[in-house]
Amino acid sequence: MSPTSAIRVRFAPSPTGIFHVGGARSALFNWVMAAQSGGTLVLRIEDTDASRNSPEWTEGIIRALAWLGMDGEQYEGPYFQSANADKHAEAAQTLKDKGRAYYCDCTREAVIARTGDQHKGYDGFCRDRGLEPGPGRALRFRTPDDGQTTVVDLLRGKPVFENAVLEDFVIARADGSVTFLLANAVDDMSQGITHVVRGEEHLSNAPKQQLLWEALGGEPPVWAHVPVIVNEKRQKLSKRRDKVALEAYRDEGYLAEAMRNYLMLLGWAPSGDREIVPWDVIVDEFRIDDVNTSPAFFDEKKLRAFNGEYIRALPLQKFVAECLPFLQDAPFDVDVAVFAELAPLAQTRVALLSEIVQMIDFAFLDEPPSDEQSWAKAMKEPAAAILAAAEAAYQDAPWNAAELKDRLERIGTEHGLKLGKTQAPVRVAVTGRTVGLPLFESLEILGRDRTVARIAAARARLAAQA
Repeated sequence: MSPTSAIRVRFAPSPTGIFHVGGARSALFNWVMAAQSGGTLVLRIEDTDASRNSPEWTEGIIRALAWLGMDGEQYEGPYFQSANADKHAEAAQTLKDKGRAYYCDCTREAVIARTGDQHKGYDGFCRDRGLEPGPGRALRFRTPDDGQTTVVDLLRGKPVFENAVLEDFVIARADGSVTFLLANAVDDMSQGITHVVRGEEHLSNAPKQQLLWEALGGEPPVWAHVPVIVNEKRQKLSKRRDKVALEAYRDEGYLAEAMRNYLMLLGWAPSGDREIVPWDVIVDEFRIDDVNTSPAFFDEKKLRAFNGEYIRALPLQKFVAECLPFLQDAPFDVDVAVFAELAPLAQTRVALLSEIVQMIDFAFLDEPPSDEQSWAKAMKEPAAAILAAAEAAYQDAPWNAAELKDRLERIGTEHGLKLGKTQAPVRVAVTGRTVGLPLFESLEILGRDRTVARIAAARARLAAQA
């Protein structure tokens, strides 16, 4: 494909209740291809399967695409496959009238009984029986007995399929509804689709769909079957086993920019020794024929690291804005002005936006959060003496981070301790945990009264335990 030739690519997801990260990658590949050529991305919802069709699921697809950056300005549609039912039925009848399809009443059990092989495909038993439409009779496409079907694939060259091994496949069910294969071909033809980018699991369907295009008098599209996405065990990602829903990552606090960048790298790499690159660079450099055909590993740890990098790169006001939806759902009230003071301390320490709640909760709770493991670790001798000295030192200290640190350092020196050991009981007394935001900056924002009160409360608890 030349990056300067306008094309029409389609992204055609099925409503399934979740938006799979593999589908998100295909959507991005299609979007970039269209953008590079000045072409058009066509969004079509494959909603003909009533058992897998729900308006809420369709809305979920639209919202997921919008989160990735694809709103209605970036694509044509959405079109709904169900709206083309009349065209599908007309195409099925055309194929029947041309002798390219025939009715069949064979059950799977009957085929197995005839062939003696449960893995063998349909044996063509009804090809010449001349059956008419009727209950239990599906319409099958008559594949050529000989010759080859060549699929032009931008990633895989020109795979060749022997027609003799392609079974006569069903294009319309006994109830008259057409199958995925025919519906897709008809819709692609009617919408002028020139390129189809999809997962490699659909490669085996390509020769069948190509035969349908040719039988209906159309020129097949150019295909690109991108590599399957696998987990750490090199198993294909499965919604029954793996975390694959794009919505789940969004709700955990992944940034759309980070997710877009990462998904584009599942099978492709930008120039140079870099992975985190601006979107405009990706759009400029991406070439579908440079995509590797090897399985692409979805590494959640790497994605998390990507997200941390993107979070740290946000302007502070943008970081605050991105955090607010998560703080609105927190089990405590958040003073936005106070959070804005804490935000610079937190921005360098969170990899997911959802982590912000636990990172700053100490500043908005009446008492520090309870973490018994942290308490047990920090409140060992000479914790009581350090807390007593800190309470006294902080009563009249100038209330700024530098002075608070200096006074605690002097207390540590008196006990022969480095600052890290000295600040541990103070940190747990005030914030409830052994790790968190920079301590002295946090104390400055929390204020003298609350800080001293929490240190005193920790001393009292220690005394009661003695």
